[in-house]
Amino acid sequence: MTNQANLPITLRSLRARLALTQEQLAERLGVSFATVNRWEAGTSKPQRAQADAIAALSREAGIEGESAAEAGTAPPRRARRAISAATPTTKPMEQMLWDAACSIRGEKDAAKFKDYLLPLLFLKRLSDVFDDEIARLAEEYGDRATALEIAESDHSLLRFYLPLEARWAVLSGREAFNWPLGAQGSPTVPRDIGEHLTKAVRAVVEQNPALSGVIDMVDFAAERNGERDVNPAKLRGVVETFSDPRYRLGLADVQPDFLGRAYEYLLRKFAEGSGQSAGEFFTPTEVGFLMAHILRPRPGDTCHDYACGSAGLLIKLQLVARELDPTSRIPLKLSGQELQAESYAVARMNAIIHDMEVELARGDTLINPKFRDAAGKIRGHDIVVANPMWNQPFAPDLFANDPFDRFRTAGGITSGKGDWAWLQHTLAATDDDGRACVVLDTGAVTRGSGSRNEDRERNIRKWFVDRDLIDGVILLPENLFYNTPAAGVVVVLNKRKPTARKGRIFLLNASRHFRKGRPKNYLPEEDIRPLAAMYLKGEAAPGELAVITTRQAEEADYNLSPSRWVAQSSAADVASVSSLVEKLVQLDGEAHQLSASITKLLARISDESA
Repeated sequence: MTNQANLPITLRSLRARLALTQEQLAERLGVSFATVNRWEAGTSKPQRAQADAIAALSREAGIEGESAAEAGTAPPRRARRAISAATPTTKPMEQMLWDAACSIRGEKDAAKFKDYLLPLLFLKRLSDVFDDEIARLAEEYGDRATALEIAESDHSLLRFYLPLEARWAVLSGREAFNWPLGAQGSPTVPRDIGEHLTKAVRAVVEQNPALSGVIDMVDFAAERNGERDVNPAKLRGVVETFSDPRYRLGLADVQPDFLGRAYEYLLRKFAEGSGQSAGEFFTPTEVGFLMAHILRPRPGDTCHDYACGSAGLLIKLQLVARELDPTSRIPLKLSGQELQAESYAVARMNAIIHDMEVELARGDTLINPKFRDAAGKIRGHDIVVANPMWNQPFAPDLFANDPFDRFRTAGGITSGKGDWAWLQHTLAATDDDGRACVVLDTGAVTRGSGSRNEDRERNIRKWFVDRDLIDGVILLPENLFYNTPAAGVVVVLNKRKPTARKGRIFLLNASRHFRKGRPKNYLPEEDIRPLAAMYLKGEAAPGELAVITTRQAEEADYNLSPSRWVAQSSAADVASVSSLVEKLVQLDGEAHQLSASITKLLARISDESA
């Protein structure tokens, strides 16, 4: 019998002995952060090669007792396929998506490519995970044929059961499938790959009702005016691209939130390229982890994202919660609302891939917030995270009689841009002791300050500051986000500040913490925890963190930009104007002397030659 009871203890002991984070341990073992999270939570166990790597590392660390291999799996009866020790990366996935997208370019509008590629990507993920789980069962029961027979009789042994016609080996033509006869003995063999894919996703949904509306969003065999929307030959090319062994998407092959990254990549490549981004934002992974480490969720916390996109921010909250308290079996209570149908489907896929329960709803949050309490008011949460559309046009007349009274009583109704309307909604969606992190455009914390004219955004900022609701603002580096080169800010709200933070606002300038990437900059992983720790510690640090009082904010006319308060350059970096002028005069004089010397030299040469 498999005994995995001691595996979480072994992993935690290993991390403690070697002073490793879960990400660092995952890198040592050649698996993803999410995989180590699941192992420590006891929701999955390693395959033989992975367990052997844990056992070897345990011996190296001098940890005694039951080996990690014994804690993870039973001894194998035959040789197993070795798991690659390479650290998972998104680069092969991005190349796969680009190759696949290029193969169907011209078939559909660019902005619609993702509607076909993402369900296929998800189906490939399900198939690879299915194969991983069958391999795990084969280690217990002796061989693959026996494992498949057992899985057929008990689908509960697997996350999702895939019928034979939906498995990637069959879809790609690498394994045969005998299609059964239909009613009255009619053949059911699909005419082409488009029909096969549509039959496959419907068969998956039939076996796994939870995937309804997730994987079957498109008909791969759809026609218009007698012609296929996507040519079957092009679809076959996509399937073949996804079949490349370099692009495996199993349990140990990809990083956390890889599906959200795929969505991000496709948006950048196609939606933006056609000028149809529709305000869709994907929060860079490292920014999501920074927010999660600042909020430090506790087991059982209710966490909400009212513009959840692919649900990446919610996923990261749970991953960090597991890291902070790996022994807890109490998950976060996650919920999110999303307007776009495609993003909503990706959010459901993302939650499924991470084995997380997320309550999701579709709709426009400002007009029709779906998460309400029994009295019909907006439901409060312990933690709210969001990256809503920046500078969204806001029609004040539409919300003059807001049924939830989110705006009039919280600083007034804004006009022009909706950034502070999102923060007002955030406030309504947090409990009396709730906290929040919201990503906005940098202008949200400065617009209207210093103006002699009345400004509604400034007035709302004043209302928040005067009530000590703003814990801080974090300025992010430029060129992190895929649909804008602009820097963003994270506004941190806290309805019940601890005594040490009351009456103060913490302004962190993280704009220099980036590395150049292609095509975007990124926050280095090793900077995320130190930045979060610096912010939470709340001690002023030259060039990094300023601590101001609400009185100082008032004197600055409620300009809360970290760059306004945190000096990025020291006296040694920037000389005074007078010294620069003096240096310029000196260089100019030297240039004149050099020019005169050259003139004399040339004249002498001319005389000698004459």
